Amino acid sequence: MSDFTNKTLLITGGTGSFGNAVLNRFLKTDIKEIRIFSRDEKKQDDMRHEFQATMPEISEKIKFYIGDVRDLHSIKNAMHGVDYVFHAAALKQVPSCEFFPVEAVKTNVLGTDNVLTAAIEAGVKSVICLSTDKAAYPVNAMGTSKAMMEKVVVAKSRTVSPDKMKICCTRYGNVMCSRGSVIPLWIDQIKAGKPITITEPSMTRFIMSLDEAVDLVLFAFNNGENGDIFVQKAPACTIEVLAEAVKDLFAPETEIKVIGIRHGEKMYETLLTNEECAHAVDLGDFYRVPADKRNLNYDKYISHGNSERKHLTEFNSNNTDLLNKEQVKEKLLALAYIREELEKRKENK
Repeated sequence: MSDFTNKTLLITGGTGSFGNAVLNRFLKTDIKEIRIFSRDEKKQDDMRHEFQATMPEISEKIKFYIGDVRDLHSIKNAMHGVDYVFHAAALKQVPSCEFFPVEAVKTNVLGTDNVLTAAIEAGVKSVICLSTDKAAYPVNAMGTSKAMMEKVVVAKSRTVSPDKMKICCTRYGNVMCSRGSVIPLWIDQIKAGKPITITEPSMTRFIMSLDEAVDLVLFAFNNGENGDIFVQKAPACTIEVLAEAVKDLFAPETEIKVIGIRHGEKMYETLLTNEECAHAVDLGDFYRVPADKRNLNYDKYISHGNSERKHLTEFNSNNTDLLNKEQVKEKLLALAYIREELEKRKENK
């Protein structure tokens, strides 16, 4: 963590799962200050009390700022003296964004522009923005707004000197047991003695842990150049396998009920499009998609092409490593949330 020694980090949407994971990773290091920026005072108060109780000797490193990324003035108020920004604030629920697409635009697109504008004006050294697999070939409002967010990130990165500032993006799939994850819902259904509800058994989704999400952001922080998008080579599984794994761990007798595909859902998710695969750089456990650095000289767009573009394969949740039930159970058992819920279930029997 030497890059963060005596530095100030701002996390937008910091009361969410990602913000909590970053705090757990960073608080015990020699970082000077972590600023949590969000609009929910109740979540901030809960987080404040939790870390005061669990890490009293270092919890004073956390500073809380009420505000909304939609409001440029409020994000500017939190940006003074900041060295680095992790931009996680977003509307993420697919169904709600389908019904309120303009709200998704306000937060995910315009909010990102506000964060980057404030960061540039404040002289922030590095901004890492968090995106989603739903931004690749988007079919719903949430994915479309995140795709536009990525375009804003790349466009803004062209306006800053790489010697002074770095603006990058990470794109990842479902984070197990994060807020919005289906796994806590299934556990609640099991507790209530109800069937587990799944949309379509053969649907596939990338899966990763919160720690892996933080690892991806840190990899982008350490290895990125302006306008880069980073993707982790995540495994995937079918929704049926994931549900069976949860059922096996908590209540093998639980019924699984298929309810059908919801608003705006895909059968599989894509982390890298065919077009991105044409110039993506393989970095072992990660892919780097460099920004298109061409300017607005339109002659280049009609006189120069790429003959290799016809030989492409996208990276999606159908052609990555598909995990079986036992492998998914192993990943689940590595999560503190799952272990805690299993312990509670054992105590209540």
